[in-house]
Amino acid sequence: MNVSPNPIERSFERAALRCADLTPLVYQRLFTEHLETRAMFRSQGSELVKGSMLALTIEAILDFAGERRGHFRLIACEVVSHDAYGTPRALFIAFFAVIRDTLRELLGAEWAPDIAQAWDTLLVDIDIYAAAQA
Repeated sequence: MNVSPNPIERSFERAALRCADLTPLVYQRLFTEHLETRAMFRSQGSELVKGSMLALTIEAILDFAGERRGHFRLIACEVVSHDAYGTPRALFIAFFAVIRDTLRELLGAEWAPDIAQAWDTLLVDIDIYAAAQA
């Protein structure tokens, strides 16, 4: 297996070896840490929405942390659309930390210092980027 030199990408690669679908883990954590989010998803059809939302977010994260070819711009679009939905900006940003925390838990001892540092930097950079969309 080719191991990515990008710590963010590597964290997703290692997680994929342990878990075929992050969606249930990410949303369980989101709903536990941010109780108000459960009501934001309708009961029917929400599994598809959650899976799609997470897949697009992961694509945006990987592009934002990598070559920035364009997928990262989804973050700016979603900042605006979530503002329109009435989602507090802090909650929008918290979703990225929920993904990080889910990966960290899944990786356990493989959560290396370079991965932790890269995620810390990424979360700050996404927060700055999202703030610039206001």
